[in-house]
Amino acid sequence: MIRHAGLIARRVGGLWRGVLIEGPSGAGKSDLALRALDHGFRLVADDRVQVWVDAGRLYGRAPEVLHGLLEVRGVGVTPVAALAFCEITMLARLAAPERMPDSATEAILGLDVPLLSVDPFETSAPAKLSRAMESFDAAHKRRI
Repeated sequence: MIRHAGLIARRVGGLWRGVLIEGPSGAGKSDLALRALDHGFRLVADDRVQVWVDAGRLYGRAPEVLHGLLEVRGVGVTPVAALAFCEITMLARLAAPERMPDSATEAILGLDVPLLSVDPFETSAPAKLSRAMESFDAAHKRRI
């Protein structure tokens, strides 16, 4: 399945864990991914993400023709060192977040994925993604 989204990953618990970034065209998915790269994240995919389930886990990667490319608005499509794939452990939906939201999930290919609303243009957005990933990982004690 292909989703119109970006996918970035960082090491959590010694493994690469991914955040699927979704929002409408022009909402800031690539901008958030670009800024997250300066906060310890790695690019997996920009604009389109191929997702699949294996052994009860959700994974994503870039379609082959888009691997290692990131659209930087106002600059163009630029090459970026990218991971081949990663497990998707969180979904970030680009929207104005609530101050104290209830826990939420969204089903992707039959698996519930923790959902976080995030304003992509907040300076703290990449840090919020990192902390949410660590929090979700600790709360769900991912199996290895």
